[in-house]
Amino acid sequence: MLEVCVDSVESAIAAFEGGADRIELCGDLPVGGVTPSEVLFRMIRKYTDLKIRVLLRARFGDFCYSGYELEMMREEVQKFAELGAEGIVTGVLTPEGNLDTEQMEGLISCAGKADVALHRAFDVCKNPFKTMEDAISLGIKTILTSGQKNSAWEGRALLKELQAKSKDRIEILAGAGVDADIIEKLYKETGITSYHLSGKIKKESKMEFRNPQVSMGLPGFSEYEIWQTSKENVENARMVLDKFF
Repeated sequence: MLEVCVDSVESAIAAFEGGADRIELCGDLPVGGVTPSEVLFRMIRKYTDLKIRVLLRARFGDFCYSGYELEMMREEVQKFAELGAEGIVTGVLTPEGNLDTEQMEGLISCAGKADVALHRAFDVCKNPFKTMEDAISLGIKTILTSGQKNSAWEGRALLKELQAKSKDRIEILAGAGVDADIIEKLYKETGITSYHLSGKIKKESKMEFRNPQVSMGLPGFSEYEIWQTSKENVENARMVLDKFF
């Protein structure tokens, strides 16, 4: 399984043409992704035949949400399920760092026939093995994880344990810092067969006039760089997977 996370029509088309099996559709990937717009979903449906899992994340930051945020997320789950999303990707934690099974049940109940994946909220939970068992009990299909490290390669020891202990009851989807080279190494180390990547490159803005005195976003982010999935990067990852499977 090769999943590509995208936040634009251009990136979705690149993922499609590069051989992705499905996409995780997000908004604002530079901050880790938030819930995308309905219009973006419809546009990607128009221009690709990819399976779409939609990220449901109310905001940048932690995964302990307010009542208002959870109400909004339940409505969004239902909306994207009705639009025909194949899956929903989300995660809610308690203040103590456990999976909030009550709130997750509420989101799952709104998903209808769409499957549900637990995103990298898993990577900041207190006990990954308990959280995996809780996710399995809830009927969650996938855990996206870097092995609780900044990259999947750094987290390979935990990824290997998760893959072994999951016993095919849930898909372990390795993500963060994943590319064609890392997929081959991770497969040999962990036995994991599902991979998540953005395949991104940074493109220069078309803007010719640039005001260096004004910053519109978070410190360290340039308004004159565009992050976009590279068809070539996806193709390279696809070739590695095809070699093994």
